[in-house]
Amino acid sequence: MDINTTKSYTKYYIIAWVFGLVFYFLDYVIRSAPAVMIPELSHSFSVSEIRLVTIIGTYYYTYSTCSLIAGIALDRFGAKYSLFAGALILGIGCLLFMASSQFSGVTGRLFQGAGCAFAFPGCVYLASKGFSAKSLATAIGFTQCLGMLGGSAGQFVVGPLIEKGIDISAFWLYIGIFTIIVAFGLWFITPENKAEQKTVPEQKKQGLLSPYKVVFSNPQSWLCGIVSGLLFAPTTIFAMTWAVDFFQKDRALDFHTATISSAMVAFGWVFGCPLLGYITDKIKKRKPVLIFGAAMMILSLVQLLYFPSLLPVKISMFLLGVASGAAMIPYSIIKEANPDNVKGSATGAINFITFGVTTLLSPLFSHLFGKTLSSNLDKTLHFQQAGLFWIIGISIAILVSFMLKETGEGKSELVTAKE
Repeated sequence: MDINTTKSYTKYYIIAWVFGLVFYFLDYVIRSAPAVMIPELSHSFSVSEIRLVTIIGTYYYTYSTCSLIAGIALDRFGAKYSLFAGALILGIGCLLFMASSQFSGVTGRLFQGAGCAFAFPGCVYLASKGFSAKSLATAIGFTQCLGMLGGSAGQFVVGPLIEKGIDISAFWLYIGIFTIIVAFGLWFITPENKAEQKTVPEQKKQGLLSPYKVVFSNPQSWLCGIVSGLLFAPTTIFAMTWAVDFFQKDRALDFHTATISSAMVAFGWVFGCPLLGYITDKIKKRKPVLIFGAAMMILSLVQLLYFPSLLPVKISMFLLGVASGAAMIPYSIIKEANPDNVKGSATGAINFITFGVTTLLSPLFSHLFGKTLSSNLDKTLHFQQAGLFWIIGISIAILVSFMLKETGEGKSELVTAKE
């Protein structure tokens, strides 16, 4: 392939990456939006709020498992087919939420999780094709920032729309159609690089799952996923699912204030992810920043739970979001702790483990604290006990972090050499 053809492909990969960013933005909008329409969805599906939260949580069943499939699909078939399929499945999942039945709700949420699993790995794949090594980290950081903006918009923007009386069926119709349009945009824009297909016979000789065999046989991969999962959980389970309900019922906040406060966590991510990532690159160490971010998460929660008068709820949640940007640091560690030829699969693997942890914690938190949310228990005590659940999880993440090997200061090359 000549230089001009390569440059042409690079240009189209960058354009496709922009469409991928829209896909990833929609991923987080759709992930977080149900939190601000729990009563409406509960009525639509004719289920209790506890059952509804269980339905919302099924998202992570398919998200975690399909993360592995996404890694394989991108390696085997490229971005064109993989991202089209992911965005199309996500759009169909949104449309299924329009039907007023529990079955369609569960099926729709499973489809949403499966489709979203392709968004971030696909954006990373496109960025790696379209940007040079010098600007790749910036492109990936921008990708994550836009995703978090989507998570924030899923509450910041959708919450007021629900408050003004927009019909939830109309919301899911519009976002479903728009997602399907993005899917076809990805299909037509993303280049099908014939040069990549020449490597397929060689890959088949290695075996379909051989990259995952390497990643999962490395204990450091599991440690990275566990740490990331425990740090992600307060964002994905509490802020994006339960926070609005908890703030309204345990803290007696109005719907608008509760919605904005919960959305501040995702908004904090927009700043926390690139900031903590920049610091890790600057000091050339991963573990100190990872542990520092986790410790700051604990301090933010302690202030929110036990000293609420010190800072407004919105600021407390924003600081929690900034600190929880540390959850992305294990994504760098797992790539540096594994050989170069499996770094793509490493992203799928850590997504699988990270959201596998979320899948386990979500029903546990719902059982322990969600079902007692409307009871006559002491509201302050109930809120503190629920928050303590996350403090314990983050503390475990810090302890596990000490078992991680430092991959900064060029040590990733040593690890690769040993492999």
